Amino acid sequence: MSVAKAAELLSRARRGVAFTGAGVSAESGIPTFRGEGGVWTRYDPVKVSSIDSFMADPVSYWQVSKDRGRVALEAKPNPGHAALAALEDAGHLAAIVTQNTDGLHQASGARRVIELHGSGRQVRCLECGTVESRRDVQDRLNVEMPPRCRACGGALLKPTVVLFGEPLPVEAVTASYDLANQADVMLVVGTSLVVYPAAEIPLFAVRSGAPMIVINAEPTPFDRFAEVVIHGRSGEVLPEIVSLIDE
Repeated sequence: MSVAKAAELLSRARRGVAFTGAGVSAESGIPTFRGEGGVWTRYDPVKVSSIDSFMADPVSYWQVSKDRGRVALEAKPNPGHAALAALEDAGHLAAIVTQNTDGLHQASGARRVIELHGSGRQVRCLECGTVESRRDVQDRLNVEMPPRCRACGGALLKPTVVLFGEPLPVEAVTASYDLANQADVMLVVGTSLVVYPAAEIPLFAVRSGAPMIVINAEPTPFDRFAEVVIHGRSGEVLPEIVSLIDE
């Protein structure tokens, strides 16, 4: 019943917004940060993924990112990504706002993707500003730790992701709030809704009158505000919703 209700709401949407988190990417083999087996159960996020610790010791960051970065670069979009791209293509979603940095929404064919936490597909030198592809930098980690800038030789090469202690990109945040304010449906997928200020975006849409659909493996703090709550895998639930809309 809840899947059918979600399909009904989305079939009528013309300015829907999808808000996605690590649960969507987990189905492509990228470990989540929180929850059982998450990255932060093995590492202290403040020590390995804050801007202060990175500036003081980039080696610690890159040692953790050596394996995680490789996994993310090798990952492929899953059926959940494809279903969201299909909803956008059919005119039901105006955009996908994501907390993920892996680029899998774009790889699935989605056109308008707002990356709240930046992109892990590029690396910028904090000393001279030169930008390189993450794959090129990743390929030399076995022989160069930390990796050094090919332009200036500096050792502060940082993926263009938002680390703890850094602000979210202003343009992405502004665009996300504008989309939420205009949304006729807010579709929340694969996120625990505990990371702020990003988690405020779906709530902003609800306050503006949009019904909210939550699809997540576990309960979230915002389930009580949702018109539909589905506890399941996005790679299974979303294609079912698309299939119902297409009937």
